[in-house]
Amino acid sequence: MEALHPRIRLLWIGQGVIAAVLVGLVLAGVDRWLVDIPTAAYGGVVAAVLVLGIAYAVRLYQVWQFELQGDALYLERGVVTFVETAVPFVRVQHVDTQFGPIERALGLSSVVVYTAGSRNADVRIPGLTPDRARDLQDTLRELAVESEADDAV
Repeated sequence: MEALHPRIRLLWIGQGVIAAVLVGLVLAGVDRWLVDIPTAAYGGVVAAVLVLGIAYAVRLYQVWQFELQGDALYLERGVVTFVETAVPFVRVQHVDTQFGPIERALGLSSVVVYTAGSRNADVRIPGLTPDRARDLQDTLRELAVESEADDAV
C-alpha cells in the first residue's frame, strides 16, 4: 500500500484551523447578539474544535492508503467511518489530475478516477506530488485500456 505525501497533513490541518475559526466567529456572533457566553467556555469550544481538527487530520493521514493491483485500484481511508474501495480497471472511464491553488502552493496534486455507474462514480486520491499524480494517471489509463481489451468478447 502506498501512503500520501506528508504535506497533505498541512492542507487537512489548515481545514481544521478554518473550522475552529468559523466556530469562533459563530460563537462571537451568538455572544454579541443572543446570549452571553463565558470567555472560558468560548475559548474551550474553539480550542476543542482546533484540537479535534488537528487530530482528525493526523489520523486521516495515517490511514489513507492506495494500491494498484492486477485487477483494480484499492483505497483505504477514513477516521470515524473506515472505507475500503476497489475500483476495477474495467470500470474506469477516464482519469484526471487536479490541483487547486492551495494544493499548488503545497506542491501537491490529486488524481480523480471516474468510473462507470452512478454510486460513487468518482474516486479522488489527494496528496500526491505532481510527478506521482501524472505517473499514476498514465498507469491507470493504460490499465483501463488493457482491461477493456481483455473484457471484450
